[in-house]
Amino acid sequence: MQPKRPNILYIHSHDTGRYVQPYGHAIQTPTLQRLAEEGVLFRKAFCAAPTCSPSRASLLTGQYAHCNGMLGLAHRGFSLHDYRQHILHILRKVGYYSALIGEEHLSKAPNASGYDRVSKIEGYQAALVAPTALEWLNTGLPQPFFLSVGFFETHRDFLRPSMLKDANYSLPPAPLPDTPQTRLDISAFKMSARELDRGIAVVLDALDANGLAENTLVICTTDHGIAFPRMKANLTDHGIGVMLMMRGPGGFSGGRVCDALVSQIDLFPTICDVLNIDAPRWLQGTSMLPLLRKEAEHIHDAIFAEVTYHAAYEPTRAVRTQRWKYIRRFDHHLGPVLPNCDDSPSKDVLLQHGWRERSRPFEQLYDLVFDPNEACNMAHDSSVAVVLEELRTRLDDWMRWSNDPLLYGPVAPPPGAELNSPDQLSPSHPTRFV
Repeated sequence: MQPKRPNILYIHSHDTGRYVQPYGHAIQTPTLQRLAEEGVLFRKAFCAAPTCSPSRASLLTGQYAHCNGMLGLAHRGFSLHDYRQHILHILRKVGYYSALIGEEHLSKAPNASGYDRVSKIEGYQAALVAPTALEWLNTGLPQPFFLSVGFFETHRDFLRPSMLKDANYSLPPAPLPDTPQTRLDISAFKMSARELDRGIAVVLDALDANGLAENTLVICTTDHGIAFPRMKANLTDHGIGVMLMMRGPGGFSGGRVCDALVSQIDLFPTICDVLNIDAPRWLQGTSMLPLLRKEAEHIHDAIFAEVTYHAAYEPTRAVRTQRWKYIRRFDHHLGPVLPNCDDSPSKDVLLQHGWRERSRPFEQLYDLVFDPNEACNMAHDSSVAVVLEELRTRLDDWMRWSNDPLLYGPVAPPPGAELNSPDQLSPSHPTRFV
């Protein structure tokens, strides 16, 4: 008798990075903490692109953004080359029913991905998404199901802190100075993170109440780093580091912690491995099951990440090993590309101190053992010249292997794309259509 295939619950948030309780931050997310303690927590999980649509597209197609076509934001005119490469179509072939509640951020057109059922709620906040998920799970979805539950939190604008004095006891994220404005900003983020956690609790409790938890693989992650300056849309770990907790069939249990480098493009092949189905030829990641089975300590000796477009053009690529991070940019804009940083009180602090006049290096090299905050660029340090050359070569090899369009010069946006100029100050400033 064929074993019953597990349901798959894909829970995803906006702009959360690793700023939640299971990663040691003073941010109360007890549901995520419980999920980590019941499942597996990946301490070194990374997105393939620290911008919204490219990150999600990479996870759901198992390909880097420059390979699947999602080089920028879906709501600004970017799209997948082929929506049939979405994981739901592979799952459908082996009997899965697919359903989407809340955010997906992969297309302008409604349901371009092709879900069997899509919620009609107006808005993606937890207060709307969670009750809908509860209703669907209570009334029953055809099994096995692939259920995508997308929360708007912790995207800006954040919820207001319940008490303004909370800011007095909050610590801004590492790349930012400790000021009253940045403390107030992170305290507002914390409030949104708590709302996210409450929404996730409703969904996980519904699994329990309906007897689905034991046979459901829960994947809980986010698209990229938090929406603060020098984090989201950046290729430092502050931008590409993501929370990833998994619980359920396949060995994802026991409160285990994994320190191996993993990328979100590894999730598609991992699901194929758990289900014992053939992985499609286009996948570029690697199954994580050998890590759980203790057949391997590592599945990657390096992971790669990219930015091409966010609100504005900012082509950069990166390679990260356990010890080193190398980032290279491919444009000629000297200063920071400020439209690619969400407006915020924290951004205002940096602008007041001359951020707009700062220059950007063409290459960055960081020793992640002695400089985990990636603050000291060693690209011009002769003592690590061999490391720099090795990582340059590794990045070049990856770009050639994946046929990165940057190899052939500047990457043009699709016709009709909506973009900011790199010289502008804010993503809310007037845009142009190309």
